[in-house]
Amino acid sequence: MVHHVRQLFGRGYVSVFLLLSATMITVSTVTHYSVPEEMEEGSVVANLATDLGLDVKTLKGRKMRLDVVGNKKYFDINKDTGELFILERIDREFLCPLKNAHCFLKLDAMIENPIRMFNIEVEIMDINDNAPHFRRGTMHLDISESSPVGERFSLNNAADPDVGTNSVKDYHLSSSEYFALEIQTGRDGTKFADLILKKTLDREQQPVHNLILTAVDGGVPTRTGTASIIIRVLDVNDNAPSFDKDKYTVDVMENSPIGSLVIKLNATDLDEGSNSDIVYSYSLYTSERTQNMFSLNPENGEIRVKEMINYEDLRLYEMEVIASDKGPNSLSGQCKLTIQVTDMNDNHPEISIKSFHSPIKEDTAVDTVIAVVSVNDKDSGDNGVVDLYIPDNMPFKLRESSDNYYELVVSEPLDREKVPEYDITFTVTDRGSPPLSDNETMTLELLDVNDNVPQFPQSFYTIRVMENNAPGALLSSLTAFDPDLHENQYLVYFILEKEIANTSMSMLFSINPENGNLYALKTFDYEIEKEFLFHIEARDSGSPPLSSNVTVHIIIVDQNDNAPVIVSPWRAHGSVVEEKIPRSTDKGSLVAKVIALDTDSVHNSRITYQFLQVTDATLFSLDQYNGEIRTMRMFSYRDPRHQRLVVIAKDNGDPALSATVTIKLSTVETAVKAYSDMTEVPLEYDIFSDLNLYLVIGLGSVSFLLLITILVTIVLKCQKPKPSKAAPPCRNSVISERNSTIADSTLVSNDAYWYSLFLAETKKGKLVVRQPVPKGSRYIVSSIPRSTGMSETSESAASTLQYPK
Repeated sequence: MVHHVRQLFGRGYVSVFLLLSATMITVSTVTHYSVPEEMEEGSVVANLATDLGLDVKTLKGRKMRLDVVGNKKYFDINKDTGELFILERIDREFLCPLKNAHCFLKLDAMIENPIRMFNIEVEIMDINDNAPHFRRGTMHLDISESSPVGERFSLNNAADPDVGTNSVKDYHLSSSEYFALEIQTGRDGTKFADLILKKTLDREQQPVHNLILTAVDGGVPTRTGTASIIIRVLDVNDNAPSFDKDKYTVDVMENSPIGSLVIKLNATDLDEGSNSDIVYSYSLYTSERTQNMFSLNPENGEIRVKEMINYEDLRLYEMEVIASDKGPNSLSGQCKLTIQVTDMNDNHPEISIKSFHSPIKEDTAVDTVIAVVSVNDKDSGDNGVVDLYIPDNMPFKLRESSDNYYELVVSEPLDREKVPEYDITFTVTDRGSPPLSDNETMTLELLDVNDNVPQFPQSFYTIRVMENNAPGALLSSLTAFDPDLHENQYLVYFILEKEIANTSMSMLFSINPENGNLYALKTFDYEIEKEFLFHIEARDSGSPPLSSNVTVHIIIVDQNDNAPVIVSPWRAHGSVVEEKIPRSTDKGSLVAKVIALDTDSVHNSRITYQFLQVTDATLFSLDQYNGEIRTMRMFSYRDPRHQRLVVIAKDNGDPALSATVTIKLSTVETAVKAYSDMTEVPLEYDIFSDLNLYLVIGLGSVSFLLLITILVTIVLKCQKPKPSKAAPPCRNSVISERNSTIADSTLVSNDAYWYSLFLAETKKGKLVVRQPVPKGSRYIVSSIPRSTGMSETSESAASTLQYPK
């Protein structure tokens, strides 16, 4: 039978097993050990087997063991060595929460064969592993600023789980000139700290004191714990309210609106709470009139206008204001306030126009007086000083003539065409604050003066007129502009008289004097008149009148109204030209040359030649530009003796005009002598066909004929022949012998009015020249023999033909 007996040793429990059997259990005496807390696991306490007198070798066989104390097993036995070692870290404060001087841990060691029990007592020694700490990290104290010096205030003490010398031993207080620390010890040895006031407090200087309390234990090394002490000084009504200044002076404008703020007085009290709540009031020294004029807010110290202030009634108000706090024993302070009334700029300046001249002429001289103005202000001081202005961007200025009188004068030349009238605003402003002003506007009109000449949009007009125009046709509208007004801008247009070839311009052209429309009075012919140059004048109706003129250039534009005229080979009207050529003529020989002239302009008079009819198209060729007809091959016995060629000369106009000529060629059989005569000319031509010789002869002839033509023209113009109704003369005339063949020709010019020259070399070697004659007459064509040195007298003599138009 086994009985389990528990015995209580202090706070620990040790289990003792008694085995009641035939054999009695042997219990040994108590074995004591001491170990410090917090030893590392595995640390050896002692060799239990040696201390108990046991053989280490038998420990395993005899099953030596330790009973578990509580729920934790802090120690165990090494059965190999018999050593008692720490199985788990030991915390003395946890095992023995009560602060006893000693803390024991009792164990029972059991061994069998025979069964024996050993009582083991292990004392856990304290180490300084805990710092002192305060239950509250911050302590709050309220101390009146009237507390006497030496008054004591209790503080919370610090706790330390350690015992003995490791517990709290002392307290320290941070530096303070107002407080000190006193340490006391309780009956159980606990240390307490009291706070002692050593200097009178002043909340107004320092309302809060912050201190640090430090607890120190006696361990080695020492450990400390701290707590904050916040001391709030309680207020006592020991300060009277005070103003920022003892005396205040403010300005208030007369006629200030009722309720306007004059000043806000501010008194401060260093106390707090009700001790600092302030009430404002008038003192007995403030007059009743002042109190009726201004109101005082008792809560915030605002002084406002209560009645309308009049500067003329009273200019200065004085008062005394008291500020009282609401403490148990009320304290107060006072200040003096002086209110000065400022005169208000309440009168507007006045402006008066004494005289004003309008309208005026735009040529009014500079510095001419236009108006006289006076200004006035009823206020005084700067409020009564006034300034008069006009806009800056006007050609006028103000000139002070006397006190408050000004003259408006012209400062720059006026120009009605730029600005016909001015709205002049007179502005008068005083120097008050804020300034007041008034203004008045007058309108000044400018009268026109004839100071602008008529202006044409262009200085030169070029007008193209197609020839054969209808008389009275509108050519152009030449309109000028005059910026003046009324009669000064009414324009009349004239053609400035100029004679051309004894003909006045007014007989050729007409202009509408009112609108400047230019008309042609006659039909123009390009071949006779090509251009006109004259002037048109525009004159206004001012006094004196002004005028300007413009140059007009009339250009007659050519029409293709003249058909080409065949001048070579020459033939009677409607007849056929007959030519004879040897049948043995070589290929490429010149058979004939057709020359046509056209009196139109260069463009319209450009002539080209074409075969209209030809007997054999394979026998002859025609150059379309110079009209030369040449053989394309030699004649054969099959070719007819008579060949008929119809050549058309066509100009370049639109539509094109043309003329035709019929040439009848007859081939003849000739002897050797005759053939030699026929071939004599080409040889001569080869000798005298040098280009330089032709140029010299041509230039000399042209110069001579030009001079003769000018002289003849002047003589004929002076004679003033009766105008002829005949058509314009044809510029095409030529002299040629019947049956002649043109060998060569050169057209020098086709100007119908000056001269024209063409060269034609015939078999006889003649130079043919056409000279112009006066209108209505016939053309004179001269045939000048070439210097061949081998021709008959009749052939070398000059001959003249007249070709009627």
